[in-house]
Amino acid sequence: MSTDFGASTKEAREISEKSRAIVRSIVKGDTPEDRIRQRCVMATGDPAFADLMRFNNDPVKAGILAIKKGAVIFTDIKMAQVGITKLGHNCYVRCVLDAGNDVAKRTGATRTSAGFMALEKELPGAIIVIGNAPSASLTVSNMIERGLKPALLVATPVGFVNAAESKERVRMLDVPSITCVGTRGGTPVAVAVMNELVEIAGKTKIAQSF
Repeated sequence: MSTDFGASTKEAREISEKSRAIVRSIVKGDTPEDRIRQRCVMATGDPAFADLMRFNNDPVKAGILAIKKGAVIFTDIKMAQVGITKLGHNCYVRCVLDAGNDVAKRTGATRTSAGFMALEKELPGAIIVIGNAPSASLTVSNMIERGLKPALLVATPVGFVNAAESKERVRMLDVPSITCVGTRGGTPVAVAVMNELVEIAGKTKIAQSF
């Protein structure tokens, strides 16, 4: 039985369970990675999306540990901040968008990139979620190459300018990451990844599983 925190009424829970049953019949498997793939298929309405997901450096374990510890979750845009469930965990969910206005004016960087730049000292050990901005993925990748160690990087930016390339670069980093291949993706995918991780974490006992 799912514990979909977004389904707060009887009808919503029934719809969620029916959707999950349909997706499970299409995207087989019951591993945590399979569950995340299934959740992303639900978010996109596209069974083919399951084959686009990539998991590098044991990100599920890293994500569960970070959620259990109450790590801060930093998002690139407010849509992601709003979409990530606030139930089932003690993590503070913060959007970086308005944190770097001065940096953006000074450097000409996008507001999302500037937000991560401005908050760089707060990012070690955090969960970073980028669903929209390839520029933010590239900026965070630069930080990681200089020594930043987030607990987990979820990067699924969408678009035709640097989206595919930025995610490929993330996959080359020595940090736990969850990405998708190509130009497709978006904030709904990033939110789906995080919300499924929260559900998995809520059902995982660290001592037994790790």
